[in-house]
Amino acid sequence: MQKSLPFRAIVSDLDGTLLNAHHKVGDFTIEILQKLAQQGVDIFLATGRNYPDVKHIVSRINLADAMLITSNGARTNKLSGEMLSNHYLPENIAFELMNVDFDEDRICLNSYQGDDWFINKDIPAFKDFYVESGYGYQVIDFSCHHGRQTEKVCYVAKEADDLNVLEQAIFQKYGTLVQVARSLPYCLEVNNQGVCKAAALEKLVKLKDYTMADCIAFGDGFNDVEMLESVGKGCVMGNADPKLKAQLFANEVIGFNKDEAVAHYLKALFEL
Repeated sequence: MQKSLPFRAIVSDLDGTLLNAHHKVGDFTIEILQKLAQQGVDIFLATGRNYPDVKHIVSRINLADAMLITSNGARTNKLSGEMLSNHYLPENIAFELMNVDFDEDRICLNSYQGDDWFINKDIPAFKDFYVESGYGYQVIDFSCHHGRQTEKVCYVAKEADDLNVLEQAIFQKYGTLVQVARSLPYCLEVNNQGVCKAAALEKLVKLKDYTMADCIAFGDGFNDVEMLESVGKGCVMGNADPKLKAQLFANEVIGFNKDEAVAHYLKALFEL
């Protein structure tokens, strides 16, 4: 008799969660995910990164049926490449967000549009995050740019407090027209209204004919909050911001991404 599974699906963030300290998928994690997939467990990867980047990262895991939630839920794809949904910012709002006032010495601006990543200045340190995929940005002048197919506008600061004034200004001007989250304390991300990982996941599990309660999820950022609160079990990484742990005080805190804690947790939970 086949043993019953504790959950039908596993949902995981990438940076700070499934990826190790080198921003790569560890060999042990690959082994565990492949074993789970062979048992019929669905794998969903939910991240602020955009699709072309994630596609390359997960291609070596060999999960043909994995589903990808990218740009915080603005886009969903099957790993095979089929797009399932996309939710762009209105072009006028996207362009305005790309041209708001901020201290360019303290904050850099990024936009994710279609398959492209644009940035206002060269940041060599960012390239460490994309060793696995080889994905790269294009440095442009946003005042001469456009707002088409904008999945996300992202501001990355040297210090978290550098974003406070900018975040408040965006809330005041756009209110409920946009979705604002800090994936990390120093990273402010703006998507279209209602876009989040949880909303995208809910639509995907309906396609699978089960519910959010059948999912276990892992995350470490404030852009994971809705997802971690709405699944059957939401686990917070030990390396998550203390403010996130405090906000999700009822959620279990597990180990650290550098130790491949998600894979170790799943191995024990599913008795692999």
